[in-house]
Amino acid sequence: MKLITYTQGADPRCGLALSDTIGLDLMAADPTLPTSWHALFSDLDRVREIHTTQSPAAANLEAAGGDMPAPFFRLDAARLLAPVVLPSKIIGVGLNYRDHAAEQDKTLPAAPMFFAKASSCLQTHDGPIELDADLTQVDAEAELAVVIGKPARGVSAADAGEFIAGYTCFNDVSNRAAQRQDRQFFRGKSIDTGGPCGPWIVTPDELPPEALGLPVRCWWNDTLMQDSNTEQLAFTPHALVEHASRHMTLFPGDIIATGTPGGVGEFRDPPVFLEPGDVITVEIGSVGKLVNPVVRR
Repeated sequence: MKLITYTQGADPRCGLALSDTIGLDLMAADPTLPTSWHALFSDLDRVREIHTTQSPAAANLEAAGGDMPAPFFRLDAARLLAPVVLPSKIIGVGLNYRDHAAEQDKTLPAAPMFFAKASSCLQTHDGPIELDADLTQVDAEAELAVVIGKPARGVSAADAGEFIAGYTCFNDVSNRAAQRQDRQFFRGKSIDTGGPCGPWIVTPDELPPEALGLPVRCWWNDTLMQDSNTEQLAFTPHALVEHASRHMTLFPGDIIATGTPGGVGEFRDPPVFLEPGDVITVEIGSVGKLVNPVVRR
């Protein structure tokens, strides 16, 4: 399933992307369902029943064309938001791709290296990455992100899959100047609009185990900057959930951005940074494609 959060001018609503063109409003399909994914993740069996029941009707509507009766709607008539609204935490992972460590001539860490991004950084698919006038060394990082589905504390890697609602595309936009100045990541990783995410969450049953073996690519305009594969991950999603949950609780909707592969702008010769007018595209195998223009704020 492809889980979405969207709006058609009112409050955010939970839905499903049943195809490239048709969405389904879950609240219209079953008004007894919770109204946010934070609560709905624990009830994905009911969501799956709706998906199974309504998908044939959606296919018929798509073939026939015309107006969309409730609970269906046209995706191009809605605005897709970041799939999770205000997660309690966004966890980033440093040096988690072998090729990214190699381009810096660094040794892979012995354990996952975590940092935090403020949840206020989240941006929608198609939403702008906004650069203030003094932001001149901002980079983009294509990442596979894990979305937590239920509270997790002290979870083993063997059991971690039970706590993952799904996977999504993420762009870990990074203010490199702040990273160097602060000698830590939080400020540089938390600029407003610096966490594009989406356009949806794909449930694990539609992907290979742990979403491994998927190509990860990032284009800056027409230039392919990053071209790797999730097989390059040093620590897999399940290992990351285990390590993160060892001493803190992960809550439904929390995001773990699993790290970026080689090819980022900072480590090119000469370094390359985002400019207003750029369009950044993150594409991850069968997870999806996340596109964001860069603008001056």
